[in-house]
Amino acid sequence: MTGRHLIALLGLLAALLCGQATAAQPAGRLIEYEHVAAEGLPEQRLTIWLPPGYDRGHRRYPVVYMHDGHNLFDPAKSNFNKVWAADKAMLAAMRGQGIEPHIIVGIWAPGSDRYRQYLPQSLHDAASGAPRAAMDAMIGGPVISRAYLDWLAGPLKQWVDARFRTRTGRDDTAIIGSSMGGLMSCYAVLERPETYGRAGCISSHWPAADPRKVGEANRELIALWDRWFAERLGHPDGRRIWLDHGTGTLDAYYGPYQQVIDARFAAQGWRRGIDFESKVYPGAEHEENAWAARLPEVLGWLLRRPG
Repeated sequence: MTGRHLIALLGLLAALLCGQATAAQPAGRLIEYEHVAAEGLPEQRLTIWLPPGYDRGHRRYPVVYMHDGHNLFDPAKSNFNKVWAADKAMLAAMRGQGIEPHIIVGIWAPGSDRYRQYLPQSLHDAASGAPRAAMDAMIGGPVISRAYLDWLAGPLKQWVDARFRTRTGRDDTAIIGSSMGGLMSCYAVLERPETYGRAGCISSHWPAADPRKVGEANRELIALWDRWFAERLGHPDGRRIWLDHGTGTLDAYYGPYQQVIDARFAAQGWRRGIDFESKVYPGAEHEENAWAARLPEVLGWLLRRPG
């Protein structure tokens, strides 16, 4: 373990001492960890959901990591007084689709630093022209998504695996997010294929900046995404990736990008419906209620076991 990782783990242990468990709930239990130190990043915060039965047994659980953790469970803590209801979605997938229970680790977005924490570093590095200018106009500081991914796949995962009864393997570790969090989830599964075997990239914000600045269906940006996936996607090797978008509000910009990305998946040998899924939800807008409505379906497909 490097000194950097040791420092980060000590920060997580300090947060653990301050962790606050909510009252036990019939449908699982939430635990909050505030003021979590992570090297090279703004202060982080976690909300962790333990499924029903966790406190009464000894079984080990697969884990889903989700970005924008403040918008997952409690409307009172959310940005817009609406949430994904990720715990209820997991319970629905367990009941209706036979998905085994998972621990959910929600990582809160760091306020105004959210964009630079979720913008894939390798995409930003490769961008030029209008797309790069549009990204740089929004960043407000250096891109820190590489440091975020290092923390997610390193100290954070090590701490979660040590603190909770988890199954630690790649195929038992999923990562899910929406909008810029969707981009971050794709970044994670492509850059850390040994760590994440499942990724949910929901309403991924393919313009990667203000679409009015980039322009609709920017050819340079579409080619950049195609090259980015071509260089990193590789063969499925048992991994599974979900992609989707609606057609309302911001999601209305995503279709031309998604079509090229879907074609790249197929060209790399990914079988639609088996290794990857890509869906369009007519009328669905770019907001938490829309993502909550389809999250049970996402979890049901993404987390099912082969066979």
